[in-house]
Amino acid sequence: MVRFALPVAMASAAALLAAAGAPAQDAPARPGVDAPELAALGPHPVGVTDVEFVQPGQADPLQGQDRPVIVDRHLALKIWYPAAAPGKGTTYRSALPGENGKDVAFSVAGIASPGARAAQGKFPLVILAHGYSNTPVVLSWLGENLASKGYVVVAPDFRDPPITIRTAAAAAGPLARRPLDIAFVAAEAQRRARAGLGPFATADADRTVLIGYSMGGYGVLTAAGAPLDPALAGATRNVLAPYVATGPKAGELKVAGLKAVVAISPPAALRGTNMWATPGVAAIRAPTLFIVGSQDHVVGYDPGVRTLFAQETNAPRYLLTFREAAHSIALIGAPAEMRGSFWDLDWFEDAVWRKDRLMAIETHFITAFLDRYVKDDSTKAGYIDGLTPNSNDGIWAGAPPGRYSGYSPGPPAATLWKGFQPNKASGMSFEFKPAE
Repeated sequence: MVRFALPVAMASAAALLAAAGAPAQDAPARPGVDAPELAALGPHPVGVTDVEFVQPGQADPLQGQDRPVIVDRHLALKIWYPAAAPGKGTTYRSALPGENGKDVAFSVAGIASPGARAAQGKFPLVILAHGYSNTPVVLSWLGENLASKGYVVVAPDFRDPPITIRTAAAAAGPLARRPLDIAFVAAEAQRRARAGLGPFATADADRTVLIGYSMGGYGVLTAAGAPLDPALAGATRNVLAPYVATGPKAGELKVAGLKAVVAISPPAALRGTNMWATPGVAAIRAPTLFIVGSQDHVVGYDPGVRTLFAQETNAPRYLLTFREAAHSIALIGAPAEMRGSFWDLDWFEDAVWRKDRLMAIETHFITAFLDRYVKDDSTKAGYIDGLTPNSNDGIWAGAPPGRYSGYSPGPPAATLWKGFQPNKASGMSFEFKPAE
């Protein structure tokens, strides 16, 4: 991705605004008034806690001269869960690599309350995987929102090298560790859920969901069953050699109890190396929702994510396309501290779409998809099945008086997408293909 610096005067003004204490942003998990219906927060208050998983004896492709060093792999996890009672919320603190490679710190408001008592019940388990050089905090909009709707969301911090290090050696770390880490975190979270341990006690291991953005999308599609291309052995300093399609441990990456997958802007190839061997994503059987921008020049659209949607022939799958959007569709809106340079801002914001609008629409469709396929809530089918593919073609002739009234009921009363307000479903497409 090409990045440029803002003019000095603009950068200085943005920095002064942040230093002076710009107005605090609302928690990204709470959608705006123009959000589609299912973006709204659910009935549960939200809790959050931090846990560390340790996987002994792991090959680290980022260390070692002749071969990767064997070390214990430490993964910090942020866990959002349905809470028993409302709390005061929180402020998350995180950082992303700046243009010079040094971290730029920022803060984000959250609706979750640290250490809140968990609600009673059993809730589907979600593994939420961030992109290259991201952190769990930038996906708090989705983690918190889903927790309010009765999901236990586990978001690992993969500790990628800075994205400013654009070498094959640096890329070997995320390429190797994403599928390995996701498979390990899912299995260990499921084990603790079955044993009733800690914040996993209310998670249902037999209803597991994988959600990933960008590099995390590659990881979740692999953990859903897509076999790794043998070329990834060399690209990861042989860390993935036992796990590629021809390797003795190929089957160990597939997550058990999987009910659904959400892949946001997943790459099918990196630096000329394909991610998966034949049959590729056609090996996946779990229902899948793909989300992408039509101008995503990082992972591609067609060929690219749309190609993956067409190729996943053995699973029911959906494709949500934001026309003219690029790759930065899954992070929160830029915090005040990240508005001082084009580089920092470009992590978060899209050139065409409002970020709060992107998050709200994605939340709406992810909610409908997961409730439909994971919770078996048939009432959500109308929000994703039988939609007019081009959002611009939707009509609601019987809308209540006033242009801004209510949500579309969907077919047969309207072809305007169910759950959208009048004049608020445009610039998108939504497609479905059944398992063949």
